[in-house]
Amino acid sequence: MSQDNAMSSSGAPAPAPSAAPRRGGTVALATLLALVALGGAGYVGWRQYVQETGVRGATQTAAGLETRVANMERALEAMENERGLLRQRLGDADQVNRSLREELLGQSERTRNLEDAVAKLSDKTLSGHDGMLLDETETLLRMGKERYALFHDAQGAAAAYALADQTLAAVNDGAFSGLRQSVGAEREALARSQPAGQAAALDALTGLRAASAAWPLKPLDHAEDAAAADTAWARVRRSLGDVIRVQRTNTAPLAVADARFARELVGLDLAQAQAALLAYDAEGYADALKRADANLAAQFDVNAAPVQQARAKLAELQHQLPVVAPVQLGAALSELRNLRAVHALRPAAETKAEAKPEAGARP
Repeated sequence: MSQDNAMSSSGAPAPAPSAAPRRGGTVALATLLALVALGGAGYVGWRQYVQETGVRGATQTAAGLETRVANMERALEAMENERGLLRQRLGDADQVNRSLREELLGQSERTRNLEDAVAKLSDKTLSGHDGMLLDETETLLRMGKERYALFHDAQGAAAAYALADQTLAAVNDGAFSGLRQSVGAEREALARSQPAGQAAALDALTGLRAASAAWPLKPLDHAEDAAAADTAWARVRRSLGDVIRVQRTNTAPLAVADARFARELVGLDLAQAQAALLAYDAEGYADALKRADANLAAQFDVNAAPVQQARAKLAELQHQLPVVAPVQLGAALSELRNLRAVHALRPAAETKAEAKPEAGARP
């Protein structure tokens, strides 16, 4: 530009105007090509940088993967070693368990033998204990039965059966548990057979015995009736009355002696009625009441109010006579004896059963 200005200022002819645009286009083209080349070089460099960076990253990733794979291989090797150790330990545990199982089997066999021995010892001990209790039970049942058969004492027999039931409850053998029902049934029958009004009847008889001292007797030592005064026998008695006199050695008047004798007879009859009632003798009780009533009618003044009240009371007692139904005892005693006989045969049968396999095992 300075040259062009110089040339134009010096007056030299100006170049052709078409040459400047060509030179400027060339420069622009060259500049464009340079930029393109620079851009291509930059792109190529960037691509190379990217590739190198990718290769470096891939290398690092591959190195990390190799490291992880190596670590995994080491972990797998450790796991294999541990699995081998576990297999070895499991094998040792199986052997230990097998030996322990054998020991347990041996211990269980020994325990079973010990249990059998203890059971046999306990059976022997219990058999002696139960035998003593069963003997006592049999004695009590037999005692209650005989007491009821001899004395009709239902209360005493029921007490003996109650003691037998308590003794039987202490027996450990369950085969005798059903026997308690039979004992209870006979005990209830004895309780029902006892008369309900026994205490009232005894009190009434006691009151009659106490009141017998005040009952008036029939007149014994009195003058003959007016209707019999003129009989021949009466005249003979009057004529001999001054010559022969009859009197008792104890100087007691005849009326007083007869009164004592009559009251003692009635008292004895009433006492016999009380004894028969206590002995549950219904027939004896009824006979004693009848004899007492007959003595009252024969020896005492039946027109007197106390005698009439006493006879009415005796009639009431006869009508209220306690009916005692006889109780059949002995079923529980027979059942006890049968059970004891069966248990006495059982050990012999078991011994024979054990002896048969042993005999069959020998050649």
